[in-house]
Formats: sequence, structure tokens, C-alpha cells
Amino acid sequence: MENPILKTESLTFSYPAEEGSKLVLEGVDLEIQAGSFVAILGHNGSGKSTLAKHMNAILLPSGGKVYVAGMDTTDEEKLLAIRRTVGMVFQNPDNQIVANVVEEDCAFGPENLGVPSDEIRKLVDDSLRVVGMYDYRRHAPHLLSGGQKQRIAIAGVLAMKPRCVVLDEPTAMLDPIGRREVLETVKALNESQGVTVVLITHHMDEAAQAGRLIVMSEGKVISDGPPRQVFQQVELLRSVGLAVPETVELLYELNQEGFSLPLDALSDEACAQTLYQLLSKD
Repeated sequence: MENPILKTESLTFSYPAEEGSKLVLEGVDLEIQAGSFVAILGHNGSGKSTLAKHMNAILLPSGGKVYVAGMDTTDEEKLLAIRRTVGMVFQNPDNQIVANVVEEDCAFGPENLGVPSDEIRKLVDDSLRVVGMYDYRRHAPHLLSGGQKQRIAIAGVLAMKPRCVVLDEPTAMLDPIGRREVLETVKALNESQGVTVVLITHHMDEAAQAGRLIVMSEGKVISDGPPRQVFQQVELLRSVGLAVPETVELLYELNQEGFSLPLDALSDEACAQTLYQLLSKD
């Protein structure tokens, strides 16, 4: 197996405080392989967004190490290469959109990297096509919907050709339609472009669509595995104030009444099939 694109070793972090400082991350050890789609789930204050900001050296460790494609994030000479390898998309797309025309906004990153003009044109067009926004390339971003703005923000990151994209609660400010648009874009990015995706979220349904789910609480990783496996740990998740998908919740409650049903049905269809098989036996 090739080296992980992201790796943390005994990562600790605390924000400077007036009197003492509370650890926000406490001994986090993770490896994320290139080409994977990983969701990191947790409540506000769990440390998930702080972890995300370590993945392209926005924050540097208080203790331990973070490596991006083998590069130590504390090595200042590697900072540009690290930022080129890992792109960040944040909650509020308005904070990432810097131009008055969509295609100019997408060109901003490559221009700053010194990419030749003819290459920028192709990068911008290709990135907008990937996120389904090419037809809006001459529109004003501020006139677009929240979901469309977030897709523009993703395209702006993609135009810099990162190998990995970290999205920090990218749907937090969106309505259900915008959320769906962004999540479909993220999945396509991973599946058709081979980009490593790390999705920070507190939405169960979003986390369920990743290939791997990491659950954080109070600065520590408390569960890590395929979503179908992690969401079976109903009591553990409840103990840290997290729910499970409604499908798993239903099967879990039936088991509390004496049934013996598998808890790995994340989709409505899989849950319906499980219940159908139960009723067919009766």
C-alpha cells in the first residue's frame, strides 16, 4: 500500500488561553489513503474542524506530527506544496468567493500560483464542468443560490489541482436542495476524478455516504470504520450525544422489543428489505 496522503501521529492541539489551555485534540493517530472518501463526524466542540485545519497547515500541532503526502506541516519550506496538495472548502462560500464573475473567481487560485494564462482557461473550464456549473461561468456569484455558491467555491479549489480536498461542514448553511447538490458534487469528485475527500460534518445522512467514518468526541477518535459498522454502535454514539440514521434507529428499537435484526441498513431501501424479510418469516 502506498504512503497515506494524510497522517497524524499523537496529534495534540490547544488554542492559547489566558489561564491555562484546554486540549482541543488529544493524541489523534490517523492515516487517510489517497483516493478515499472519509467523513469525520462529531458535535460542535468535538475537535473535528480543528483537525481539518491541521490537514493543510492552517493550524500547526501543539504536540505530535501531521504529514501531508509525507511532508511535515511544520516545515515552512513545504508550506506551498502542502497547500497545493490539500485544498480547503469552508462552511460559508461567501467567505471564499473573491471575484464578481464566476470564472474569474475560479481563476484566482491558479493565477496566484503563477499558472500560465492558457492553462488557467482550461483548468477553470474543467473545474466548473466537474461541479456542474460551467453554464454559469459568466454569472455573478452573489446572484446564485447557496448550493451553487458552494459548488463554485469547490471549483475554485479544484482549479488548483489538489490531490485532496477537505470540506469543513460545507453544507451547514444550505437548505436541503443545496445540501444534496454539494454532496453529489463531492461524491462525483471522489468517484470520477479520484480526488481524496475528507468531509467534516454533523449530518448522519452525509456521513453514511462516505467509504469510511471517523467519529470524534472531546478531541479524541472514538470510532473508525465503514459507516455500516460504526452506526451499529448505537449506545456509544448516544453516549456522546450523537444520533444514528433513522433506519438504524428503527431496527435498534425493534431489537429492544425482542427482535434480532441486523443494524447495517443505512438506506431506506435496505431497511425496508430487512423489515420485509422479517414479516415474510411471520
